[in-house]
Amino acid sequence: MRFTEKYSRFFNYFLPAPFTIAILLFIITYLIAIVFTTPAESSRIEYSLELLKFFESGFWNNGLLVFAIQMMLILVLGHTLALSQPFDQFIHFFVKYCNTTAKAALLVTFFTTLMALFNWGFALIFGAIFARKVGEYATKNNISINYPLIGAAGYVGLMVWHGGFSGSSLTKVAEVGHIQELMKDILSPNQLSTLPDQISFSQTVFSDMNIYASIGVLLLVPIGMYFIGKKSKKNRIPDIAIQKNEEISKEKIEGAARFDESKIFATLIGCIFIFYSIYSAISNFSETSWGFINLNYINFLLFGMCLLFHQGISSFLKAIDEAIGGAAAILIQFPVYFGIMGIMNSSGLIDQFSSFFISISNPTSFPIFTFISAGIVNVFVPSGGGQWAVQGPIIIQAALSLGVDLPKSILALAYGDQITNMLQPFWAIPLLGITGLKAKEILPYTLMMMVLGLIIYISALLIF
Repeated sequence: MRFTEKYSRFFNYFLPAPFTIAILLFIITYLIAIVFTTPAESSRIEYSLELLKFFESGFWNNGLLVFAIQMMLILVLGHTLALSQPFDQFIHFFVKYCNTTAKAALLVTFFTTLMALFNWGFALIFGAIFARKVGEYATKNNISINYPLIGAAGYVGLMVWHGGFSGSSLTKVAEVGHIQELMKDILSPNQLSTLPDQISFSQTVFSDMNIYASIGVLLLVPIGMYFIGKKSKKNRIPDIAIQKNEEISKEKIEGAARFDESKIFATLIGCIFIFYSIYSAISNFSETSWGFINLNYINFLLFGMCLLFHQGISSFLKAIDEAIGGAAAILIQFPVYFGIMGIMNSSGLIDQFSSFFISISNPTSFPIFTFISAGIVNVFVPSGGGQWAVQGPIIIQAALSLGVDLPKSILALAYGDQITNMLQPFWAIPLLGITGLKAKEILPYTLMMMVLGLIIYISALLIF
């Protein structure tokens, strides 16, 4: 049996559903807290009830629940945007140039990676649709290609997303007051006063280190996929059913339903959203540089773009219905992760984990250890937002103690979180459904790209 088949079977056999993993992590955290943090003056029975109180408090943390809704919207609106007609036409324009495996791998990888820097939910669906259309084009024109490689190309955007505009940790720390709110129950008042009000995109997304890493992935990964395509000996004509566009209903539209179908109405509302987003950016840029960009700003802009590009409320709502299912994992998993963070904060586990990191790290090695640990955590917590809620406070506290640059430490977490998406096929599920491929078929190629990504990201952390 090939390595990738064994690897795929391992994930399917040993890793349950992500929500089950979240529950298991809660149980593990709960038991560790009982064993290592029970105060001398309390019995373990009493303290076990106190820990459940901590869990409930974190579960219903108002600020973190807002974060969950923000992350749901950034996924759903990004997905909705990818389903709009302009991007469908964009894909159709480039598909005709995908007449060899190498060229198709290059184009799909480049555009998917580029789109992922804008929005990860958008890139995930855009890449899947692009790969599918390439397969359909090859089927229709009797062109032999390595279709699994093209499917992998449509997924590699998940290797760069967390360093872009929709990165969970980067967009959250860009909100004024978020860092203090996250650390208020962990740090002393004196330590809190040393924290910045926000860490803007100028310090993270547009930092020299992240620009180096992002450009490295944007250029080297498509080239790598091109040469893999050149050497591919597994080319064959895909057997894919050609999807046909649904016929537009000819029914007469009357009354208020005209608003639902009106292109003018949807375009006008979309333009209002976009106009205000641009006005807000221009108004605030002179005072805050890139500090105006946060989750709320991005979602507001995405909302307007979706309305504009779908050119109709009914088309927009239909796409929302299709996209909303992907947000179910966030809705049900995030409160559990928030509860885990509540236990870690209130029990003192974060202090213990931070002390361990401090004991094995120095200012040079800490970002590398953060990168590695984030990659490992992502295998079990396949969500950048959930991972930030659990691991973010540990990294912030350790970085403060070691005197390590906070933006660099957060970017190290972002890089580690995104790189092992090439190892953990959880977020590939929508792509596999759209393309008709299996995880074991794309894993050989995503693992190759993960190795290339490791070189790029570790070099960035060491150079800058």
